[in-house]
Amino acid sequence: MPRLLILLGALLILIGLFWGFFSKMPLGRLPGDIAIHKKNFTFYFPLATSLLVSAVLSLILWLISKK
Repeated sequence: MPRLLILLGALLILIGLFWGFFSKMPLGRLPGDIAIHKKNFTFYFPLATSLLVSAVLSLILWLISKK
């Protein structure tokens, strides 16, 4: 358990350090993302972003499992 907590803490630190870089990436504003703006209502569904993130994570996990 302590090793898992240390790993999660290190991961959170890395995410915090690279937060500015990630916020400048166009993720969340890709052409396939659905955004509906009405008068008092906004619906946003990041379909293309979800598919892209899923594909990248699947590739990374597949590469890790090959070792």
